[in-house]
Amino acid sequence: MQMSGNCYKVRLVARQLGIPIALKEYPEHGGLTRQATFLAKNPNGRVPMLEFDDGRCLVESGAIIFHLAEGSRLIPTESWDRAQMLQWMFFEQYSHEPYVAVARFWLGYASKEELEAKRALIPEWHAKGNAALAVMETHLARHDWFAGNRYSLADVALYAYTHCADEGGFDLSAYPALSAWLIRVAAQPGHIPLSETW
Repeated sequence: MQMSGNCYKVRLVARQLGIPIALKEYPEHGGLTRQATFLAKNPNGRVPMLEFDDGRCLVESGAIIFHLAEGSRLIPTESWDRAQMLQWMFFEQYSHEPYVAVARFWLGYASKEELEAKRALIPEWHAKGNAALAVMETHLARHDWFAGNRYSLADVALYAYTHCADEGGFDLSAYPALSAWLIRVAAQPGHIPLSETW
């Protein structure tokens, strides 16, 4: 799903590590992830899903990028740094993505009719999304990266939806340290924009 930040994480890690992957597009409104053939591989009916040549399937973006990056420079070697990486990856999924990504979807990709049904939730999305961005800002005011003093999967995970948060009505200019971090992430070798497939 090209517009999905969770799918983007997988494409970005694969590109940065030189891992070849074949992409299959599942459009937002195509219904393909609800068909029996897909549900047999992933009963949760969501992307991304990484399917291996031997038929095994791995789902959930954090698990997929962790698997792809095993033993690479994107996973810190020190136990404490790895734990910090996972801490921020869990933060992204539970405190950041449910508000920043959700606001982006409804405000940037849903129809006007669909958005009307959710309009009352926008203030909550913005309040909780800005709270998550403020937590990131506080950390980035003292550190260049989220784990181990170097670029890691924690940065990939948080970058995916943060760099396009303006599509959800978030003003990133209010977060100068975060904005500087976005530039550092985009300068990493192998970086690709969200719009690029492979």
